[in-house]
Amino acid sequence: MSKEDKTGSVTNSPPTGGGGGMEYDFRRIEKNWQQKWKESKIYKVENDFSRPKYYVLDMFPYPSGAGLHVGHPLGYIASDIYSRYKRLKGFNVLHPMGFDSFGLPAEQYALETGQHPAETTKKNITTFKSQLDKIGFCYDWEREVQTSDPKYYKWTQWIFLQLFNSYFCNTEKKALPISLLIKKYETKGAMPKAGLFIPGKHFTAEQWNSYSKKQQKEILMKRRLAFSAYGEVNWCEALGTVLANDEVVNGVSERGGHPVEKRKMRQWYLRITAYADRLLEGLDKVDFSDSMKEMQRNWIGKSEGAEISFELAARSSQLTAKSSKLLVYTTRPDTIFGVDFMVLAPEHDLVAQITTAEQKEEIEKYLHYVKSRSDRERQAEVKQITGCFTGAYAINPFDGRKIPVWIAEYVLAGYGTGAIMAVPCGDQRDYLFARHFNIPITNIIGDHYSGDEANPTKDAILQNSNFLNGLLMKDAIEVAIKKIEEAGIGKRKVNYKMRDAGFSRQRYWGEPFPIIWSDGIALPLDAEELPLDLPHVDKYGPGPSGEGPLANLVDWVNVSNGKRETSTMPGYAGSSWYFLRYMDPHNEKEFCSRQASDYWNQVDLYIGGTEHAVGHLLYSRMWTKVLYDLGLIGYDEPYKKLVNQGMIQGSSRFVYRVTVQNNTNKQQLFISFNRLEDKQVSDLIFEKQKGVMEDVTLESKNPDVSDSNNHVSIHESANARDYVDAYVVSKMHVDVNIVDGVELDIEAFKKWKPEYTNAEFILEDGKYICGVEVEKMSKSKYNTVNPDELCAKYGADTFRMYEMFLGPVEMSKPWDTKGIEGVHRFLKKFWRLFFKETKTPPSEGLGEAFIVTDEQPTPEELKVLHTAIKKIESDTERFSFNTAVSAFMIATNELADLKCHKRSVLEPLLILLTPYAPHIAEELWAQLGNKVSILNASYPNFEEKYVKENSKAYPVAINGKTRTEISIALDATQQQVEEIVLKDTVVLKWLEGKQPKKIIYVKNKMINIVV
Repeated sequence: MSKEDKTGSVTNSPPTGGGGGMEYDFRRIEKNWQQKWKESKIYKVENDFSRPKYYVLDMFPYPSGAGLHVGHPLGYIASDIYSRYKRLKGFNVLHPMGFDSFGLPAEQYALETGQHPAETTKKNITTFKSQLDKIGFCYDWEREVQTSDPKYYKWTQWIFLQLFNSYFCNTEKKALPISLLIKKYETKGAMPKAGLFIPGKHFTAEQWNSYSKKQQKEILMKRRLAFSAYGEVNWCEALGTVLANDEVVNGVSERGGHPVEKRKMRQWYLRITAYADRLLEGLDKVDFSDSMKEMQRNWIGKSEGAEISFELAARSSQLTAKSSKLLVYTTRPDTIFGVDFMVLAPEHDLVAQITTAEQKEEIEKYLHYVKSRSDRERQAEVKQITGCFTGAYAINPFDGRKIPVWIAEYVLAGYGTGAIMAVPCGDQRDYLFARHFNIPITNIIGDHYSGDEANPTKDAILQNSNFLNGLLMKDAIEVAIKKIEEAGIGKRKVNYKMRDAGFSRQRYWGEPFPIIWSDGIALPLDAEELPLDLPHVDKYGPGPSGEGPLANLVDWVNVSNGKRETSTMPGYAGSSWYFLRYMDPHNEKEFCSRQASDYWNQVDLYIGGTEHAVGHLLYSRMWTKVLYDLGLIGYDEPYKKLVNQGMIQGSSRFVYRVTVQNNTNKQQLFISFNRLEDKQVSDLIFEKQKGVMEDVTLESKNPDVSDSNNHVSIHESANARDYVDAYVVSKMHVDVNIVDGVELDIEAFKKWKPEYTNAEFILEDGKYICGVEVEKMSKSKYNTVNPDELCAKYGADTFRMYEMFLGPVEMSKPWDTKGIEGVHRFLKKFWRLFFKETKTPPSEGLGEAFIVTDEQPTPEELKVLHTAIKKIESDTERFSFNTAVSAFMIATNELADLKCHKRSVLEPLLILLTPYAPHIAEELWAQLGNKVSILNASYPNFEEKYVKENSKAYPVAINGKTRTEISIALDATQQQVEEIVLKDTVVLKWLEGKQPKKIIYVKNKMINIVV
């Protein structure tokens, strides 16, 4: 069963002292084997190109100061099981771990605790690694990466330079070195393939060569994959920084509640929009869930339609020939005759030019309001409808109708042209806007429009639509586009919702950009100058004029040829390529050798949460495609298969504290959950509060329980007493670690909350029963459970198997610590297949408690084993780990019933168990006398002959009445059946010495004896 260990060996020997292990002493076992595995480097992975590979990867965590709770390891356990399984199947398995240690979370934690992020990050990583090791993961820590390590971010900076020095060739649909574009400009210029020559966009080779260096660099910047440009950001003056959209809530900063406004600032971006089509096409090559693919498709938001030019009829003298047209993108050109108003994004360049004098003041007020709103808030479906009329009108190019032009926050400058044509009868948001501002609505879809809401149908016959009248809307789309192009007022257009990715943050804790600014030109550092280290500072704060904290370091910023970039890269910079560094983590000459990346290739199995669908996965897929285009790796998708683990939710516990309105008594009472509406409890409370309540007329004769604002109000009947007032029961979270199931440990509660030391508890059958609610696992809800405590109490193997036993890995499920005891009992029962229970320890070695024998297994025992092999292998391959755990339990119960203690059955069963419970498996493997680690054993083969049924229990009837049941071989002949039946004692008893007239044998069904 064992094979030579090519990646580290461990000499297995039964532990001495404590007596050979009759008792399942998981604490000793797990500590012993974790130490041995570490010393022997059993998990060290070599780039052994001669062996088949398998790459399993977890989405690596940022090192939180709070450490792990039981919800975090779910995906890690799943990946660990699969990694160990593939190792047993003969693969060279890469299963690394590292830390996403740069970025906002680490910086915020450091600021909150008054420490430097380098120090907090180091401490937090140490804590995380310690917790992970206690669970027994098979990580090769020699391959660990940390994004904040200069040895790592040197290559993040290097890849940024590849992006900076590349452009997307629209002809070849791939990234190419910017040097090729420069050569093209020098020899051919940038001339249109067809159509008009547009000054500023097009130029000849002679013109290019006559441009200044600065002009050339500005043109090139518009083509680079990593580029700098001015864009609108969420600026928070009080915090002195730019905030991401999800850090702004209702116009104020999530942290501190400070005002936030829109401000144009220079930022770095990645031109991910150039890869939109390839990102969509790539989804057909990868094994992601349908929901994940749909999330990415929606984010990319590809749509087909038309770009249409509307003449403007504004009275502003600022309008030029170029700005006298309003360009609109629409996916529904068939509705052009239903346009009742136009909407511009408030930031649109035309707003200032077309706003009339009468509307100027109102427009300015509205613009001030919009500046406080994040893009996410502006696009959210809310009842609040806002907008402002500019005073200008656009002209419908087909019927000459004047269309009022408004601005509204729900239109963003970054999508399409920053302007929309509003069709209220066909779009609900437009409909609500028109109703709110009393804009007349044109009906172009007849009976399909009720007047009460919009109908986005494409199946209506068009009316009031000029040359489109009588056409089915879906057919009219193509007709309208052709007419638009023929009239020279627009063109067919493909558009994307996705914007270029913001790639700079005005923060300290991140990768410095390898860029120096000189006279407005971005100069990249040479590769030999990397890494550009993040300078250490004892204290830091926002820089001047919205710059990052690095701007305060004058000596660092100012260099001989200019000024360093003072923004830093975002958190997703390091996580976009980390899977490649794991392949070759100590390479000082390149980010990853081509030999290593060709061998390990794509990640075969990637496990992580759906929350990274966009912020990480899309960017990582883009970076991979760029590296592929530049010939640096041999594949353009990073992850073959993605499994999104569900969330382990917290199962919160609540106690119920009684207070009485206007109560001057400081006495504290707690009511058991099931007695909240108990009339006798109500009487008891009022008796205890007698004399401290004021008269009040109550609203109801029956107790009324309401859950608003986490309070339960119980009103007593006004007929009960004249002085009765309402009493209120406050629902309070209680630490789940001092609750056994739902029963509160009252003494532990009093120690946890000393202010309630003298409180009285109204019990139910002598117990205080807590309320229960499933919520997100959070420290603030006191529903987190530390895996360290569970590993200490039940063992890592129990914890691992229980996490898997909770349910399918992709599903979210509530945590219930009480259920872990069942899994622990299973492992103890499994242990007893090897050891006899006895309180007398053997004097030495295995002693008389070891009961494994070398006897030959029975067919029944082999059937149990091979049924387990087939089921567990199949379930593990399908990531159905919860049903695999059930299969272990079933096999253990059946072998216990058969009193099977045979090596030839238990040894392969141990190998099956190894991925799930490696410590107990390794211990028992050693107890069986194996000298090589079970981690290097070969996975047992399933043999169908052992589970194939070769006999059947036949019901035997005598004169039509079933009297017994006899097991007979499936291939038995009529004669053999008669011989077996006539020898059966029960049959002989009912025959009473008579000879049967006939024995009817129906194969696979029944036997009937006719007397």
